[in-house]
Amino acid sequence: MQQKPLEFDYQSTTPCLQSVVDAMEPYWNEDWGNPSNRQNRSGILASAAMSIARDTLGQSLGINSERLIFTSGATEANNLALIGHARAHANELGKKGHVITMTTEHHAVLDPIKQLEKEGFSITAVKPRSDGILCLDDFNNAFKDDTFMVSIMLANNEIGVIQPIKEVSKICKDRGVILHSDAAQGFGYLPFTIDTLGVDLMTISGHKIYGPKGVGALIRSNDISIHPLIFGGGQEQGIRAGTLPVPLIVGFGKAVEIAINEMENNIVRFRDLRNKLWFGLSSQISGLLINGSLDKRLPHNLNFTIKGVLGSRMQKLLRSKIICTSASSCSNGSPSHVLIELGRTSKEAEASLRLSIGRFTTNNDIEQAIELISEIVQQLR
Repeated sequence: MQQKPLEFDYQSTTPCLQSVVDAMEPYWNEDWGNPSNRQNRSGILASAAMSIARDTLGQSLGINSERLIFTSGATEANNLALIGHARAHANELGKKGHVITMTTEHHAVLDPIKQLEKEGFSITAVKPRSDGILCLDDFNNAFKDDTFMVSIMLANNEIGVIQPIKEVSKICKDRGVILHSDAAQGFGYLPFTIDTLGVDLMTISGHKIYGPKGVGALIRSNDISIHPLIFGGGQEQGIRAGTLPVPLIVGFGKAVEIAINEMENNIVRFRDLRNKLWFGLSSQISGLLINGSLDKRLPHNLNFTIKGVLGSRMQKLLRSKIICTSASSCSNGSPSHVLIELGRTSKEAEASLRLSIGRFTTNNDIEQAIELISEIVQQLR
């Protein structure tokens, strides 16, 4: 049998840690009650477990746990924040308004904003600088008299660049504008709290931090109005109806606790491995172009373009050897819209790689990746 491919796609998703699986285990078939039903012992136990997980999340995030709204993941949380708040705002004022975002956002932000545009809201999407980072002057110039909401992700899912969210927050607060940030990629890998960043609405996800898939959360300031997108039993403060998945929420809480406790050590380790990978590839392959700022970047992200190769052939040769990607895991094979916005051509975008490092990446993995990619590039050239 052929050797298992090297794993370098930890930004698409992560494996569930065994300690997280162990924490979830009792709530699948032992304490399997409905947390909304407190009329029996099973429901009470489930409700207690969920409350503990909620409190753990709140403590790890440095917030009152009641500010958490559990969702099925980051995509639903983004939709709830953007569409939910926009509709609530329109209902309160009796008119639509203006929303600002970036052209390099994840489709889980761009697509809900397209839906708002269909509903009559006006939209401005600001292009980044060539290093992928928001130009604050361009951002300032995008505001209109009826701008009421901004959505800028904390860290890009493809190129890993970290946006100046504190500066963005100050500009928004000075204008009385709500700020949403998709922090699914940055949470657990960057030291911050929602309040130190000054964000009003923030999205986080379980499966990006070695927790279960199918669970995430929207964190909101207490005075932010949100129109529900799902109606039913009035769960989650009447904002997100539906029976809560106790095992997933318990696992989410455990994964967050581990991510926060081990973050400092992981940041140093991931950055060292990432830099070793980049400098090793740069020394072996000519014509490499880093995509996005190398300094203001997630510690576990590397994204680069390889000049002089056909991307489709490179991807085919790499497929059995390295698990990685040339774009977002949600792009369905299309050239990365993020790289196009940075000025890369379609051919250059296709000849780009996103390599993301994880908890189980070793020095040997890095050395093998350098050797494999170098050999394939040499073969293609």
